[in-house]
Amino acid sequence: MKAIHFIRPFIPLIPEVEKPHHKIPFREKILWTTCALLIYMVCSNLPLYGVQRAQTSDPFYWMRVILASNRGTLMELGVSPLVTTGMVLQLLQGAKVIDVNLDNKEDRVLFMAAQKVVGLTVTIVEAAAYVMSGMYGDVAAIGLGNAILIVAQLFFAGLIMLMLDEMLQKGYGLGSGIS
Repeated sequence: MKAIHFIRPFIPLIPEVEKPHHKIPFREKILWTTCALLIYMVCSNLPLYGVQRAQTSDPFYWMRVILASNRGTLMELGVSPLVTTGMVLQLLQGAKVIDVNLDNKEDRVLFMAAQKVVGLTVTIVEAAAYVMSGMYGDVAAIGLGNAILIVAQLFFAGLIMLMLDEMLQKGYGLGSGIS
């Protein structure tokens, strides 16, 4: 049994965007891409609840452009979970650490599900690391409840980012959500 088959029990729990049943016209693709961009822009300007304003400089200031993130907002993590997950899994697949035949439909579905599960896991880990590192204030100062709330906000923002990316990749929009 391939290692990728261990992801099968999680497939019903993973949210998914259906492929379009018909060819999407160019104007509609522009509309979906614009909607995805507007959702991203709104999330980039919505501040996280429970964050103490830091008086220190931003340690990721120069990486924000690459990560497509904005400090103290729902898009704090930006596209980093998506990029990290994609690169790591493709590297593992290319190095034959994960035995996946992308020409096989079942393997391709399982690989895409693995990307989602690993992406959401990376999002939780990054969110927890940001909170525990004191990026939003000392955990003792903001309280355990606010710390959990910040992680939850970042997780759901990461889920939104994942779904927007999948929507664009499945043919509703132009390009990929990462680009």
